[in-house]
Amino acid sequence: MWKRTYALFVARNLEFFRDRSALAWSVLLPILIIFVFAFAFTEENPEKFKVGMIAGGELEGASAAFMETRYINFIEFAEIEPNLFKVERHQIDLMFDPTTSRYWINQTSPNGYIVEKLLIAAYADSGESLQQLLVEGGEIRYIDWVIPGVIAMNIMWGALFGIGYVIVRYRKFGVLKRLRATPVTAIEFLSAQILSRLWLLLAVNIVIFICMDYFVGFRMHGSYFNLLLVFTLGCINLICCGLLVAARISSEEVANGVLNLFSWPMMFLSGVWFSLEGAHPWMQKFALLLPLTHVTDAAREIMIDGAGIVQISDHLLVLGVSSVILLVVGARIFQWE
Repeated sequence: MWKRTYALFVARNLEFFRDRSALAWSVLLPILIIFVFAFAFTEENPEKFKVGMIAGGELEGASAAFMETRYINFIEFAEIEPNLFKVERHQIDLMFDPTTSRYWINQTSPNGYIVEKLLIAAYADSGESLQQLLVEGGEIRYIDWVIPGVIAMNIMWGALFGIGYVIVRYRKFGVLKRLRATPVTAIEFLSAQILSRLWLLLAVNIVIFICMDYFVGFRMHGSYFNLLLVFTLGCINLICCGLLVAARISSEEVANGVLNLFSWPMMFLSGVWFSLEGAHPWMQKFALLLPLTHVTDAAREIMIDGAGIVQISDHLLVLGVSSVILLVVGARIFQWE
Protein backbone atom coordinates (compact mmCIF):
# COMPACT_ATOMS: atom_id res chain seq x y z
CA MET A 1 0.00 0.00 0.00
CA TRP A 2 2.69 2.48 0.98
CA LYS A 3 4.69 1.62 -2.13
CA ARG A 4 1.69 2.40 -4.35
CA THR A 5 1.05 5.63 -2.44
CA TYR A 6 4.70 6.64 -2.78
CA ALA A 7 4.68 5.80 -6.48
CA LEU A 8 1.61 8.01 -7.05
CA PHE A 9 3.20 10.75 -4.93
CA VAL A 10 6.38 10.71 -7.03
CA ALA A 11 4.42 10.57 -10.30
CA ARG A 12 2.34 13.64 -9.37
CA ASN A 13 5.45 15.56 -8.38
CA LEU A 14 7.16 14.70 -11.65
CA GLU A 15 4.06 15.72 -13.58
CA PHE A 16 4.02 19.10 -11.81
CA PHE A 17 7.73 19.83 -12.22
CA ARG A 18 7.70 18.79 -15.86
CA ASP A 19 4.91 21.27 -16.53
CA ARG A 20 7.22 24.28 -16.66
CA SER A 21 4.47 26.81 -17.25
CA ALA A 22 2.60 25.70 -14.12
CA LEU A 23 5.81 25.74 -12.09
CA ALA A 24 6.59 29.24 -13.35
CA TRP A 25 3.13 30.53 -12.38
CA SER A 26 3.38 29.10 -8.89
CA VAL A 27 6.63 31.01 -8.36
CA LEU A 28 5.97 34.21 -10.28
CA LEU A 29 2.39 34.92 -9.19
CA PRO A 30 3.11 35.68 -5.49
CA ILE A 31 6.16 37.72 -6.54
CA LEU A 32 4.03 39.80 -8.91
CA ILE A 33 1.34 40.35 -6.27
CA ILE A 34 3.90 41.47 -3.67
CA PHE A 35 5.58 43.78 -6.19
CA VAL A 36 2.29 45.42 -7.23
CA PHE A 37 1.15 46.07 -3.67
CA ALA A 38 4.58 47.29 -2.61
CA PHE A 39 4.52 49.76 -5.49
CA ALA A 40 0.93 50.84 -4.93
CA PHE A 41 0.79 51.33 -1.17
CA THR A 42 4.32 51.56 0.22
CA GLU A 43 5.73 55.02 0.77
CA GLU A 44 8.65 56.34 2.78
CA ASN A 45 6.08 58.06 4.98
CA PRO A 46 3.56 55.56 6.40
CA GLU A 47 0.58 57.91 6.11
CA LYS A 48 -2.41 57.09 8.30
CA PHE A 49 -4.80 59.95 7.49
CA LYS A 50 -6.11 61.53 4.28
CA VAL A 51 -6.82 65.24 3.92
CA GLY A 52 -8.19 66.85 0.77
CA MET A 53 -6.51 70.18 0.00
CA ILE A 54 -7.94 72.71 -2.41
CA ALA A 55 -5.20 73.63 -4.86
CA GLY A 56 -4.04 77.21 -4.55
CA GLY A 57 -0.85 79.22 -4.36
CA GLU A 58 2.12 78.75 -2.08
CA LEU A 59 1.06 78.15 1.52
CA GLU A 60 2.22 80.29 4.41
CA GLY A 61 1.80 80.47 8.16
CA ALA A 62 -0.48 78.02 9.92
CA SER A 63 -1.61 76.25 6.76
CA ALA A 64 2.01 75.58 5.81
CA ALA A 65 2.67 74.27 9.33
CA PHE A 66 -0.33 71.96 9.04
CA MET A 67 1.03 70.65 5.73
CA GLU A 68 4.20 69.58 7.54
CA THR A 69 2.24 67.27 9.89
CA ARG A 70 3.61 63.76 9.66
CA TYR A 71 1.51 60.71 8.79
CA ILE A 72 -1.07 62.72 6.81
CA ASN A 73 -1.51 62.19 3.09
CA PHE A 74 -2.51 65.52 1.53
CA ILE A 75 -4.48 65.04 -1.68
CA GLU A 76 -4.99 68.06 -3.94
CA PHE A 77 -8.39 68.79 -5.48
CA ALA A 78 -9.27 71.53 -7.93
CA GLU A 79 -12.84 72.02 -6.64
CA ILE A 80 -14.68 71.57 -3.35
CA GLU A 81 -18.28 70.64 -4.14
CA PRO A 82 -17.67 67.66 -6.47
CA ASN A 83 -15.45 66.02 -3.85
CA LEU A 84 -17.41 66.55 -0.64
CA PHE A 85 -19.05 63.13 -1.02
CA LYS A 86 -15.62 61.63 -0.30
CA VAL A 87 -15.74 63.17 3.18
CA GLU A 88 -19.25 61.84 3.68
CA ARG A 89 -18.16 58.33 2.71
CA HIS A 90 -14.97 58.48 4.83
CA GLN A 91 -12.81 58.15 1.71
CA ILE A 92 -10.93 61.17 3.00
CA ASP A 93 -10.94 62.30 6.60
CA LEU A 94 -11.21 66.06 6.11
CA MET A 95 -11.45 68.63 3.28
CA PHE A 96 -9.46 71.85 3.83
CA ASP A 97 -9.37 75.11 1.86
CA PRO A 98 -6.30 77.04 3.07
CA THR A 99 -7.20 80.21 1.13
CA THR A 100 -10.42 80.71 3.11
CA SER A 101 -9.42 78.75 6.27
CA ARG A 102 -12.56 76.61 5.91
CA TYR A 103 -12.70 72.87 6.44
CA TRP A 104 -15.36 70.22 5.94
CA ILE A 105 -15.71 67.23 8.23
CA ASN A 106 -18.00 64.28 8.81
CA GLN A 107 -18.63 64.09 12.56
CA THR A 108 -19.12 60.32 12.37
CA SER A 109 -15.52 59.80 11.17
CA PRO A 110 -13.04 58.80 13.94
CA ASN A 111 -10.07 59.73 11.74
CA GLY A 112 -11.73 63.04 10.88
CA TYR A 113 -11.99 63.86 14.58
CA ILE A 114 -8.24 63.32 15.06
CA VAL A 115 -7.24 65.28 11.94
CA GLU A 116 -9.48 68.17 13.03
CA LYS A 117 -7.63 68.34 16.36
CA LEU A 118 -4.30 68.46 14.50
CA LEU A 119 -5.58 71.25 12.24
CA ILE A 120 -6.84 73.30 15.20
CA ALA A 121 -3.50 72.80 16.99
CA ALA A 122 -1.62 74.09 13.93
CA TYR A 123 -3.73 77.28 13.97
CA ALA A 124 -3.71 77.72 17.77
CA ASP A 125 -0.90 80.31 17.96
CA SER A 126 -1.40 81.94 14.57
CA GLY A 127 -4.21 84.30 15.40
CA GLU A 128 -6.09 83.06 12.34
CA SER A 129 -9.56 81.60 12.73
CA LEU A 130 -10.92 78.42 11.23
CA GLN A 131 -14.46 77.83 10.00
CA GLN A 132 -15.92 74.37 10.45
CA LEU A 133 -18.50 73.13 7.94
CA LEU A 134 -20.29 69.84 8.44
CA VAL A 135 -20.99 67.53 5.55
CA GLU A 136 -24.71 67.04 5.08
CA GLY A 137 -26.19 63.59 4.72
CA GLY A 138 -26.90 60.58 6.84
CA GLU A 139 -24.26 58.43 8.39
CA ILE A 140 -22.79 55.81 6.06
CA ARG A 141 -21.63 52.76 7.94
CA TYR A 142 -18.70 50.77 6.67
CA ILE A 143 -21.06 47.84 6.04
CA ASP A 144 -23.15 50.08 3.74
CA TRP A 145 -20.04 51.02 1.81
CA VAL A 146 -18.51 47.54 1.57
CA ILE A 147 -21.61 45.45 0.72
CA PRO A 148 -21.67 46.33 -3.02
CA GLY A 149 -18.01 45.36 -3.33
CA VAL A 150 -18.50 42.07 -1.48
CA ILE A 151 -21.32 41.03 -3.81
CA ALA A 152 -19.29 42.10 -6.86
CA MET A 153 -16.29 40.13 -5.58
CA ASN A 154 -18.44 37.03 -5.08
CA ILE A 155 -19.62 37.37 -8.69
CA MET A 156 -16.00 37.67 -9.81
CA TRP A 157 -14.90 34.41 -8.15
CA GLY A 158 -17.90 32.51 -9.46
CA ALA A 159 -17.51 33.88 -12.98
CA LEU A 160 -13.77 33.44 -13.41
CA PHE A 161 -13.31 30.04 -11.81
CA GLY A 162 -16.77 28.69 -12.59
CA ILE A 163 -16.15 29.17 -16.31
CA GLY A 164 -12.40 29.33 -16.92
CA TYR A 165 -11.44 26.35 -14.79
CA VAL A 166 -14.32 24.17 -16.02
CA ILE A 167 -13.55 24.70 -19.72
CA VAL A 168 -9.90 23.87 -19.14
CA ARG A 169 -10.98 20.59 -17.54
CA TYR A 170 -13.28 19.91 -20.49
CA ARG A 171 -10.31 20.33 -22.81
CA LYS A 172 -8.00 18.24 -20.65
CA PHE A 173 -10.38 15.26 -20.46
CA GLY A 174 -11.36 15.34 -24.13
CA VAL A 175 -14.91 16.67 -23.73
CA LEU A 176 -14.24 19.55 -26.14
CA LYS A 177 -12.69 17.15 -28.63
CA ARG A 178 -15.95 15.22 -28.75
CA LEU A 179 -18.00 18.41 -29.10
CA ARG A 180 -15.86 19.45 -32.03
CA ALA A 181 -17.22 16.48 -33.98
CA THR A 182 -20.73 17.96 -33.71
CA PRO A 183 -22.12 20.94 -35.67
CA VAL A 184 -21.66 23.20 -32.60
CA THR A 185 -19.53 26.29 -33.29
CA ALA A 186 -17.21 28.01 -30.83
CA ILE A 187 -19.46 31.05 -30.43
CA GLU A 188 -22.47 28.78 -29.76
CA PHE A 189 -20.58 26.80 -27.14
CA LEU A 190 -19.25 29.93 -25.43
CA SER A 191 -22.67 31.64 -25.50
CA ALA A 192 -24.24 28.61 -23.86
CA GLN A 193 -21.55 28.68 -21.15
CA ILE A 194 -22.23 32.37 -20.53
CA LEU A 195 -26.01 31.95 -20.22
CA SER A 196 -25.67 28.89 -18.01
CA ARG A 197 -23.30 30.59 -15.60
CA LEU A 198 -25.12 33.93 -15.75
CA TRP A 199 -28.48 32.78 -14.39
CA LEU A 200 -26.77 30.74 -11.67
CA LEU A 201 -24.61 33.66 -10.51
CA LEU A 202 -27.56 36.05 -10.51
CA ALA A 203 -29.80 33.62 -8.62
CA VAL A 204 -27.18 32.92 -5.95
CA ASN A 205 -26.25 36.56 -5.43
CA ILE A 206 -29.87 37.73 -5.34
CA VAL A 207 -30.45 35.28 -2.48
CA ILE A 208 -27.28 36.54 -0.76
CA PHE A 209 -28.40 40.17 -1.23
CA ILE A 210 -31.87 39.50 0.26
CA CYS A 211 -30.49 37.54 3.22
CA MET A 212 -27.83 40.13 4.06
CA ASP A 213 -30.36 42.95 3.78
CA TYR A 214 -32.71 41.10 6.15
CA PHE A 215 -30.06 40.50 8.82
CA VAL A 216 -27.92 43.63 8.38
CA GLY A 217 -30.27 46.22 6.86
CA PHE A 218 -27.98 48.21 4.57
CA ARG A 219 -28.75 51.36 2.55
CA MET A 220 -30.57 51.07 -0.77
CA HIS A 221 -31.57 54.48 -2.16
CA GLY A 222 -31.60 53.63 -5.87
CA SER A 223 -33.49 51.38 -8.25
CA TYR A 224 -33.35 47.62 -7.81
CA PHE A 225 -33.66 47.27 -11.59
CA ASN A 226 -30.57 49.46 -12.14
CA LEU A 227 -28.66 47.44 -9.56
CA LEU A 228 -29.68 44.18 -11.26
CA LEU A 229 -28.57 45.63 -14.61
CA VAL A 230 -25.13 46.50 -13.20
CA PHE A 231 -24.63 43.07 -11.67
CA THR A 232 -25.87 41.37 -14.87
CA LEU A 233 -23.40 43.28 -17.05
CA GLY A 234 -20.69 42.63 -14.45
CA CYS A 235 -21.45 38.88 -14.54
CA ILE A 236 -21.27 38.81 -18.34
CA ASN A 237 -18.02 40.78 -18.41
CA LEU A 238 -16.27 38.63 -15.82
CA ILE A 239 -17.55 35.41 -17.43
CA CYS A 240 -16.07 36.62 -20.73
CA CYS A 241 -12.77 37.22 -18.90
CA GLY A 242 -12.86 33.60 -17.72
CA LEU A 243 -13.65 32.39 -21.25
CA LEU A 244 -10.73 34.36 -22.65
CA VAL A 245 -8.37 32.76 -20.14
CA ALA A 246 -9.67 29.27 -20.96
CA ALA A 247 -9.65 29.75 -24.75
CA ARG A 248 -6.35 27.92 -25.27
CA ILE A 249 -5.00 26.69 -21.93
CA SER A 250 -5.09 22.93 -21.32
CA SER A 251 -3.32 22.73 -17.95
CA GLU A 252 -5.37 23.18 -14.76
CA GLU A 253 -2.35 24.49 -12.88
CA VAL A 254 -1.67 27.16 -15.50
CA ALA A 255 -5.37 28.09 -15.62
CA ASN A 256 -5.39 28.45 -11.83
CA GLY A 257 -2.35 30.74 -11.98
CA VAL A 258 -3.73 32.94 -14.75
CA LEU A 259 -7.15 33.20 -13.10
CA ASN A 260 -5.48 34.20 -9.83
CA LEU A 261 -3.49 36.78 -11.77
CA PHE A 262 -6.83 38.25 -12.90
CA SER A 263 -8.71 37.94 -9.62
CA TRP A 264 -6.25 39.02 -6.92
CA PRO A 265 -5.45 42.47 -8.34
CA MET A 266 -9.18 43.06 -8.85
CA MET A 267 -9.98 42.02 -5.29
CA PHE A 268 -7.54 44.52 -3.78
CA LEU A 269 -7.32 47.27 -6.40
CA SER A 270 -11.00 47.72 -7.30
CA GLY A 271 -11.97 49.49 -4.08
CA VAL A 272 -13.81 46.51 -2.61
CA TRP A 273 -12.40 46.77 0.92
CA PHE A 274 -10.89 50.26 1.05
CA SER A 275 -10.76 53.48 -0.93
CA LEU A 276 -7.89 54.06 -3.36
CA GLU A 277 -7.78 57.76 -2.52
CA GLY A 278 -4.14 58.56 -1.85
CA ALA A 279 -2.79 55.50 -3.70
CA HIS A 280 -0.24 55.98 -6.47
CA PRO A 281 -1.87 57.84 -9.42
CA TRP A 282 -0.77 55.10 -11.83
CA MET A 283 -2.50 52.54 -9.66
CA GLN A 284 -5.72 54.56 -9.64
CA LYS A 285 -5.63 54.69 -13.45
CA PHE A 286 -4.88 50.96 -13.61
CA ALA A 287 -7.91 50.27 -11.39
CA LEU A 288 -10.15 51.86 -14.04
CA LEU A 289 -9.11 49.07 -16.45
CA LEU A 290 -10.50 46.42 -14.10
CA PRO A 291 -14.16 45.42 -14.62
CA LEU A 292 -14.69 44.86 -10.91
CA THR A 293 -13.94 48.57 -10.32
CA HIS A 294 -16.84 49.62 -12.55
CA VAL A 295 -19.22 47.05 -11.06
CA THR A 296 -18.37 48.12 -7.50
CA ASP A 297 -18.47 51.87 -8.17
CA ALA A 298 -21.76 51.69 -10.10
CA ALA A 299 -23.40 49.54 -7.40
CA ARG A 300 -22.26 51.96 -4.68
CA GLU A 301 -23.57 54.96 -6.59
CA ILE A 302 -26.97 53.28 -6.90
CA MET A 303 -27.23 51.96 -3.35
CA ILE A 304 -25.70 54.89 -1.45
CA ASP A 305 -26.43 57.90 -3.67
CA GLY A 306 -29.56 56.72 -5.48
CA ALA A 307 -27.91 57.25 -8.89
CA GLY A 308 -29.92 56.59 -12.04
CA ILE A 309 -29.02 55.16 -15.44
CA VAL A 310 -27.58 58.47 -16.66
CA GLN A 311 -25.24 58.81 -13.68
CA ILE A 312 -23.84 55.28 -14.09
CA SER A 313 -23.90 55.24 -17.92
CA ASP A 314 -20.09 55.46 -18.14
CA HIS A 315 -19.70 52.29 -16.08
CA LEU A 316 -22.38 50.48 -18.11
CA LEU A 317 -20.72 51.52 -21.38
CA VAL A 318 -17.31 50.23 -20.29
CA LEU A 319 -18.74 46.92 -19.08
CA GLY A 320 -20.90 46.43 -22.19
CA VAL A 321 -18.27 47.28 -24.82
CA SER A 322 -15.50 45.32 -23.12
CA SER A 323 -17.81 42.27 -22.77
CA VAL A 324 -18.42 42.23 -26.53
CA ILE A 325 -14.70 42.60 -27.26
CA LEU A 326 -13.73 39.82 -24.83
CA LEU A 327 -16.38 37.45 -26.22
CA VAL A 328 -15.35 38.05 -29.85
CA VAL A 329 -11.65 37.65 -29.10
CA GLY A 330 -12.30 34.55 -26.98
CA ALA A 331 -14.36 32.96 -29.77
CA ARG A 332 -11.69 33.78 -32.39
CA ILE A 333 -8.79 32.25 -30.46
CA PHE A 334 -10.79 29.35 -28.95
CA GLN A 335 -9.33 25.89 -29.47
CA TRP A 336 -11.24 22.65 -29.00
CA GLU A 337 -8.13 20.61 -28.19
